[in-house]
Amino acid sequence: MYKNTFPSKRFRHTLEFLQKHVNTDETILDLGVENPFSKIMTSQGYRVQNTKGEDLDLDFSSVKNSNATVITAFEIFEHLLAPFNILKEIEANRLVASIPLKLWFSPAYKSKTDPWDRHYHEFETWQFDWLMEKSGWTIKDSAKWTNPVKKLGVRPLLRSFTPRYYIVYAVREN
Repeated sequence: MYKNTFPSKRFRHTLEFLQKHVNTDETILDLGVENPFSKIMTSQGYRVQNTKGEDLDLDFSSVKNSNATVITAFEIFEHLLAPFNILKEIEANRLVASIPLKLWFSPAYKSKTDPWDRHYHEFETWQFDWLMEKSGWTIKDSAKWTNPVKKLGVRPLLRSFTPRYYIVYAVREN
């Protein structure tokens, strides 16, 4: 199958979860610019359109003007100052979203070279669930997985059994 062709465990788990909840005959608006995972979705038969790089904290036009039946948001909400706002503005009534979880043994991510590549939020599961609920979404399914690394040390050991990623399938009754 495809398990050995993806660059990471995260992509494999994300695709399996997406395939569980979204058919390839549906249209997807993926929040964020085209990326390796949106290309994987397209290669698996999904019809995917990405947002154009606008500031999703301030500009909701892509979600307001989209006719997509499903919104995907893979590791993007942690970069936004106020993800509640875009979640409220989404017109589609189905959402698949994933986030990296806050790890007690590792600080929030911040790139040393790219001023936009940082995590304003790193959620605990209950915080993301609450964000979804407060913005009008009902979580119907969720999953977590670890992200082990091939290094020696205490942190790598902790990463082998501490969940790093959280994904949800949510719906909104309009």
